[in-house]
This record gives sequence, C-alpha cells and structure tokens, in this order.
Amino acid sequence: MMISINHIALLCLVLAAAAGISISTAISENESIYEILLANGLPSGIFPKGVKEFNFDAETGRFSVYLNHSCEAKYETELHYDANITGTIGSAQISDLSGISAQELFLWFQVKGIRVDVPSSGLIYFDVGVVRKQYSLSLFETPRDCVAVSGVDKVQPLMLPLYHVDQNLGRNVI
Repeated sequence: MMISINHIALLCLVLAAAAGISISTAISENESIYEILLANGLPSGIFPKGVKEFNFDAETGRFSVYLNHSCEAKYETELHYDANITGTIGSAQISDLSGISAQELFLWFQVKGIRVDVPSSGLIYFDVGVVRKQYSLSLFETPRDCVAVSGVDKVQPLMLPLYHVDQNLGRNVI
C-alpha cells in the first residue's frame, strides 16, 4: 500500500486540528505591512504607497500604520488616509478601523471595517456604518500613489442643516 505525500500532509493537518494545535503563518520582523495583508487574505493595495512605519501584534492582530502625511488615493472613488491608521487584522478582514474615509457622492464617510467575503467572488466590502460599499477586489491589488492633502479636514461628514428649531419660540426657522 503506497501513501502519497498529499495523504501524509492531510493526515498531519487532521491530527494537528484534533490536538488543538494552531497552524498559522509566522510573521518575521522584517515583513512589510503589505505582506502581512496578503498573508491574512487581504489585498496589499488597501494601504497606499508611502507607509513609513507600522506596528503589528501577531497575537492580537492590532496594527498601526504611519504615513508621512494625510493623503488621498483614487480607486473607484476617493479614499482619504489619515497620517495614522489603526485597526485589527483578522482572516480576510480588518475591524475596528480608524483613519480611512471613503467618498460617496460629495460626502465623506469613516470606514469602520474592510472584508473580503470570498476571494473567488472578486469583491471587497468597506463598512461605512450605515451601509457596506462593494468594490472590485482587483482595484486593491497593488498600493496606489497617495496625494498629500492639507488645510480643511475633508473627512468630517458634511451635514447641512435645512432648518433649526428656535428654542425661544418653539418653531422651525429656515
């Protein structure tokens, strides 16, 4: 009876799973944030070019990414990156995200999470709170150039009051 290498590898995986041994990709100290994204089933283009420094805790998945400055990159829509971006990397997702905003029409929305549902679907989802924006995964295959922004904080959601209530008179004033 001949046992193939594939059968042995499968048997080792089953035994490791039964013993409760965690099989994970080790992350070396000189690995880039882009390689960490790829190792976790995420495209490397989620972060723009120009990451000057990053911290990553392999046990918790918490990360911090530092850019030289706030910037914007053009994908299907504009994405705004703060100089500091934080979150938690998990399997094919980033949660507790802060520091990235997406433009929809003329409004900016904070991106709270990013998820690749099924890689073969070719879709990536950005959670902006009230809705999940769907993009083609191919847009994020490689890091984009990011143009520096300064001055007005464009990422605050734009809300124009149509009227306000005059507290003294108790009526709407346009």
